[in-house]
Amino acid sequence: MNIVQNSDLKSTEQTTNEKAVSVTYSRTNPFQAEVLKTVNLNGPGSNKETRHIELSLNGSNLSYVPGDCLGIFPENDPELVATLLTEMKWDSEESVTINKKGDSLPLGEALTTYFEITLLTKKIMQQAAQFTENEEIQKLVLPENKDQLKEYIEGRDLLDLIRDFGPLNGSAQDIVSLLRKMPPRLYSIASSLTAHPDEVHLTIGAVRYETNGRERKGVCSVQCAERVDQGDTLPVFIQQNKHFFLPESTERDIIMVGPGTGIAPFRSFIQERAVNEGAGKSWLFFGDRHSATDFLYQDELERYQNDGVLTKLDVAFSRDTEKKVYVQHKMLENSNELFAWLEAGAYFYVCGDKQYMAKDVHNALIDIIETEGDMSREAAEEYLTEMQKQKRYQRDVY
Repeated sequence: MNIVQNSDLKSTEQTTNEKAVSVTYSRTNPFQAEVLKTVNLNGPGSNKETRHIELSLNGSNLSYVPGDCLGIFPENDPELVATLLTEMKWDSEESVTINKKGDSLPLGEALTTYFEITLLTKKIMQQAAQFTENEEIQKLVLPENKDQLKEYIEGRDLLDLIRDFGPLNGSAQDIVSLLRKMPPRLYSIASSLTAHPDEVHLTIGAVRYETNGRERKGVCSVQCAERVDQGDTLPVFIQQNKHFFLPESTERDIIMVGPGTGIAPFRSFIQERAVNEGAGKSWLFFGDRHSATDFLYQDELERYQNDGVLTKLDVAFSRDTEKKVYVQHKMLENSNELFAWLEAGAYFYVCGDKQYMAKDVHNALIDIIETEGDMSREAAEEYLTEMQKQKRYQRDVY
């Protein structure tokens, strides 16, 4: 008869617990975070859908600071995967090798969880041309037609390639071997760990648009909007952002420009400041289309303003007025005070659209420094460069 001593039981439990604690979650070993809450921040009638998602980090030992990002490994749209399988007459249960290590998955699962199927590259096009007699693709991949190839690739995916230049004569293994591994999607964290222990919040705008005769969906954003519910899990990891962070001193003033989903890291900044109760002032410029439907986190922000945590809140809703008003216009309206804050050592942050907004804000900032500081354009640009060197001008743009 085997008699197990209590001490043996304890040591076994202890070892199990120690093992659990010693697991390190990272990009290569993501944590399955449970969805605690998911809500659409936009009001009825908005043509946008912005999801506020709260995830549990309980048991993960993961930590972050304001400014960091959360990585999510998404899954492809099941409808798109099903269409690919049908058009190629592939068996979803067929086993395919997915990497150089020789790991394999059933084809349907590989197309859902492992491979990037919504983007084309020059390399994919060149290799795919070997599996078809189609003359158009043979011409398209010639070196002298690189501009036409670049134009074709823009906004198209694997299904387009198959429909435009198929049939592809390779096996399922041949075709998936052309594809690259799906990268994780990174999102600015919209919460403070100090304010919300064991939680991480995100602000994700669902990307939907039509191009080349088909409706397109952002892989991760639409998964989060349409196929993620409370109680589900998402594979996540923390990505440090060493170029976007709060000043060490809570006495320092901060100016934040974050229209649309660019509000995310600033919600984190404001929450952190609320907990730490520093003397530093804070000023937020937020913008979107319509005040009635697109004022993200309105109640929260106004409460922070009433409590004095948020010193100033300036908003721009571009479609509410005859002439479109954006965040940079609000900055220019407040140019005198904004420059006074900069002169007093304020940190200036921008988060959001890289293509237009960030450039417009950058130029408006130079205009303000030039005018209010009574400087030449060159001197104003040098002033801003010096702020960058001091880490007082930080951008998180995409």
